[in-house]
Amino acid sequence: MAGTHTSQPLHRAAAWAARLLLVVPTAVAGCRLLDTDAVTPVPQFLALLPWLAVPAGLALLVLLPARRPLSAAWAGAVLAVTLWCVQPYGPAATPARGPVTGELRVLAANVRFGEATDALAALVRRERPDLLFVTECDPACARRLSARHPYGAHVAAAGPAGSVILGALPLTPEPALPGTSMGMPGATVRVGGTDVTLRLAHPQPPLPGQVGPWKRELGVLRDFAAHHAATRGAPGAGHPGRPLVLAGDFNATQDHAAFRSLLDSGGLHDAARLAGAARTGSWPRDAAVPPYAQIDHVLVSDAFTVRGARFLDLPGSDHRALLTDLVLHARP
Repeated sequence: MAGTHTSQPLHRAAAWAARLLLVVPTAVAGCRLLDTDAVTPVPQFLALLPWLAVPAGLALLVLLPARRPLSAAWAGAVLAVTLWCVQPYGPAATPARGPVTGELRVLAANVRFGEATDALAALVRRERPDLLFVTECDPACARRLSARHPYGAHVAAAGPAGSVILGALPLTPEPALPGTSMGMPGATVRVGGTDVTLRLAHPQPPLPGQVGPWKRELGVLRDFAAHHAATRGAPGAGHPGRPLVLAGDFNATQDHAAFRSLLDSGGLHDAARLAGAARTGSWPRDAAVPPYAQIDHVLVSDAFTVRGARFLDLPGSDHRALLTDLVLHARP
């Protein structure tokens, strides 16, 4: 009996500790389930969503032997929702069909204020991509990379606002996306007789105090993609029938509602998801822990299939680069 009385305070303390462990996973999983990014600190924690299964699982393991059935049910529900949300978002394939009209090797990279330019140049020599989508690339960075990719669309600026789309194939530049604070240039490239629209993505990061601008700029990308999808094939549309590649540092994962809205509204597919790499981390590369959030993406419209996607280390950057092999088909 004495042992039983002694264990009761320990069980109570353990149960309280377990409930505290559940607070953040409950709030974050709830927002994910309700399809909202809410306010700080929810967007920041959403980038960690898969890892929140750990405290939820620990809480469940503590609450079961402590004989707290209601709290254990709470922990089980949070764990189940978290694990369900970890599944890759979106279909596993595009509806592209028909003969292959062309192929594109696309490399998306954030060079961290130009610090990883030399590493990216070496990567380009080795992998030989057709197109580069480079964020935080100042004019010196753009000149360095233009040696092998002489065609480009530029936003010439220092710091995070500098960005370029560079091609080994001729590009027709288009104006940068209005309503954004960091460079988002656009271009058109002709692949196998088909014009393909290109757009670089780099919205503000969801730092505390900047969640509003982050949502707004992802909304600008969503509206651009939705308009493009709505005008494909429409008589008199600006870019009728054009496939789309939207790539860069989105500062968002599949667990952010604003990013899922962009995919859904634009009829877009994440190339990494199509290649079986939906949960491969791309950021932060140079931290004490391995990259845990996939915020670098190559998004494609229905006209493409994806042959492969690889995340590659880029010394000097806090991001990993994303290399994708895209196949363009005659009919979406």
